[in-house]
Amino acid sequence: MMDKLRRVLSGREENEELGLTAQVLDASTLSYSTRVKWFVICFAGGILCSILGTALLFLPNGLKLFAVFYTLGNIAALASTCFLMGPLKQLKRMFEPTRLIATIVMLLCLALTLCAVFWWHKKGLAIIFCILQFLAMTCTFTSALPVFPETSPWQPQSHTSHVHS
Repeated sequence: MMDKLRRVLSGREENEELGLTAQVLDASTLSYSTRVKWFVICFAGGILCSILGTALLFLPNGLKLFAVFYTLGNIAALASTCFLMGPLKQLKRMFEPTRLIATIVMLLCLALTLCAVFWWHKKGLAIIFCILQFLAMTCTFTSALPVFPETSPWQPQSHTSHVHS
């Protein structure tokens, strides 16, 4: 069962053979258990940053702190998956057609949240971008799960018609 979990998390099919270049780029010096531990640490750190940001929301200049900590939390959560599959594979998967729109929206919202708070000084816009961050992260993560890829609202839809007899 652990081997199957490792194959799923690393994105390898049972019959898939990797070329020499792909094997070199995919190689990691971290053991599987170390990868899982750092995934959990990084993901938990991301959640902690998001919760801390929410708690700081009610302080003076709390919106700035919220936006920064919430954005850092999302970046940490996103980075945590790099420990499971490696950064190159993570980037390839993020830009697959089923995740492309959600990935672009998420990356834009990460940057635009900080722009809204620090350069434009638009608190309402920062809140909207944080909400969009949440929605885009949810779509990105759920489309990565084998159960949910067809349910992502930002997934390109097939325009082929099905004729039923």
